[in-house]
Amino acid sequence: MPMEGVLKGLVRQLEQFRVQQQASEMPPKGKSGSGKAGKGGAASGSDSADKKAQGPKGGGNAVKVRHILCEKHGKIMEAMEKLKSGMRFNEVAAQYSEDKARQGGDLGWMTRGSMVGPFQEAAFALPVSGLDKPVFTDPPVKTKFGYHIIMVEGRK
Repeated sequence: MPMEGVLKGLVRQLEQFRVQQQASEMPPKGKSGSGKAGKGGAASGSDSADKKAQGPKGGGNAVKVRHILCEKHGKIMEAMEKLKSGMRFNEVAAQYSEDKARQGGDLGWMTRGSMVGPFQEAAFALPVSGLDKPVFTDPPVKTKFGYHIIMVEGRK
């Protein structure tokens, strides 16, 4: 079934991204975490402060992404109508998305170069928003995997 291949491809991309992210969070040899940013290793606990400092959209090298993926245009448009009626993004994703590998459409943090072209362009063009009042791609983005409604929850 073609959708299984799509899901495996997305999972593979996510795994590659996580490996890249872990490698980029490690300080260079001999630097002991005191590089230019002055933050040290992984989670510094200031993600929300980082989001606000980055501005509404563009910039950054990584985005925290959610999406709704449907193979058929008609189904993605049904999901779009639910979002426009005020339904929470994660609930619409759970109901409509054919990407069952990710609960609520959460793909986590993704870096530039780890996403397919149209998806990446849309993700980095969107402002940061929340589940209750998401700012999402309208119209949906078409990729080789199907149609996506994308929202961005963070940027760094």
